[in-house]
Amino acid sequence: MNVILVLPVLLPLVCASLMLVLWRKRRAQRILNLASMAGMTIGGFVLLVLIYCNGIAVLEMGGYAAPFGITFVADLLSAIMVTAASMMGLVVAIYSLTDIDVRREAFGYHPLLQLLLMGVCGAFLTGDMFNLYVFFEIMLMASFVLLTLGGERGQMEGAIKYVTLNLISSAMFLAGVGILYGMTGTLNMADLADKVTEIEGPLLTALSMLFLVAFGVKAAMFPLFFWLPASYHTPPPAVTAIFAALLTKVGVYSLLRVFTLIFVHDPGTIHMIILVAAGFGMVCGVLGAAAQNEFRRILAFHSVSQIGYMLMGLGLFTVLSRSDSEETRLIVQAALAGTIIFVVHHLIVKPNLFLISGVVERLGGTGRLKDLGGFYVSMPLLSGMFIISSMSLAGIPPLSGFWAKYVLVRASLGLEHWLIAAAALFTGLLTLFSMVKIWAAVFWAPPPEYPLLDEHERDQAKRGLQPMILPIVVLAALIVVFGFAAGPIFDVAMMAAAQLMDPSQYVDAVFPIDEAATLNAAVDGDTSP
Repeated sequence: MNVILVLPVLLPLVCASLMLVLWRKRRAQRILNLASMAGMTIGGFVLLVLIYCNGIAVLEMGGYAAPFGITFVADLLSAIMVTAASMMGLVVAIYSLTDIDVRREAFGYHPLLQLLLMGVCGAFLTGDMFNLYVFFEIMLMASFVLLTLGGERGQMEGAIKYVTLNLISSAMFLAGVGILYGMTGTLNMADLADKVTEIEGPLLTALSMLFLVAFGVKAAMFPLFFWLPASYHTPPPAVTAIFAALLTKVGVYSLLRVFTLIFVHDPGTIHMIILVAAGFGMVCGVLGAAAQNEFRRILAFHSVSQIGYMLMGLGLFTVLSRSDSEETRLIVQAALAGTIIFVVHHLIVKPNLFLISGVVERLGGTGRLKDLGGFYVSMPLLSGMFIISSMSLAGIPPLSGFWAKYVLVRASLGLEHWLIAAAALFTGLLTLFSMVKIWAAVFWAPPPEYPLLDEHERDQAKRGLQPMILPIVVLAALIVVFGFAAGPIFDVAMMAAAQLMDPSQYVDAVFPIDEAATLNAAVDGDTSP
């Protein structure tokens, strides 16, 4: 069973290598891209079922036992993220058949997409801090090139900000890894969960803040989010969609992993900082979106506010003692479950809105709201898909966004964090305002008197539109299913949250009791049986 852990990393690596051999064969690259994404999606679902049924799985590369070898670990959170990421890769690969032009394909779009997924899935599955850094860099290098692919002026401007801030965060991440290794002698996450207790309190707090800033930049956490709204509207919509689905989620996942497994020595301070950043991120992001008048810019600023919701559950998390009541324990567990639900919800909804914006820009010739209109009449199916996705983003029941926000707000009220609950509700209201603004301008308003595309150009743009519409319909259907299956999904999220709240499950999976005893005896020089 454990061999399947390496499939989401090995499959895109092999396919990317084959695409380099088939560099000039565009059709073969497309087929390989789709086949790889389909295989990863199937493998992700199999992995999720196996982890759900059998518990945390561990794979030790080359037979070298942890903490000395390379270790892959999959708990429920990892399996959920790998499955969702692979599914979004498949959806975007289908959409790209029409959206990505021949020029970008010739410069390596398909192998870059494979490398991006390899880095993302590797980050979700690795059990080692240095390998987390390595997979981060693979993901970032692929995203750097995808962002600039085409060399347009707007792309280069957004890429400078994106690359600069992310390189700074990578340098901080690497510095933190080096300091952590120097202090503990290990980078295995399960081993670090025990070894960090040997570091002095103030020094450990400073080190944890270093990782908070490094991962906060990658997650677009307030106030480190400036690269996101500056870059997300510049590449083709397919690239924006995969960025919205995956890039910030790796940062959020890393924060969840590190601050529930390793840095849990002072949860009051660190997690309060995260909670405050989440609240300000919600409000600043949604206010920025309300001030925009371009389709993808509005969605980009909303991504900042949605990151606040994702971090809200982690901010509400606290390490519980035996004196805490069972009710408090369940509320904290629900807060983490709410974060997991919201991450998956956003991973589906926001990319779908970017995909819809791509169709609108293709048929309207622009993303500026004032130059669009009439899509309710000319594209009724697309209009319906936008209503489903936008209302879910705003948190309208019974769609997925409502349940994610409901769980988080209820947990914040249960823990008496009134301000963050108010911020979440206020943000939801302004999100609805922004979505209604897009609907009124793009779909409900009459067509512009002087459209940017003439009738012939519009007919040309409609050719081959099916590969762009199909993923949008599939994701909208998933949003509806997500809403009506909220009960089972919440149960799975609670199981994943329980694993996060009890780090011993993760540690015991990597170091079984008998192996741990042998390792300790070897370290102590005890050779007795």
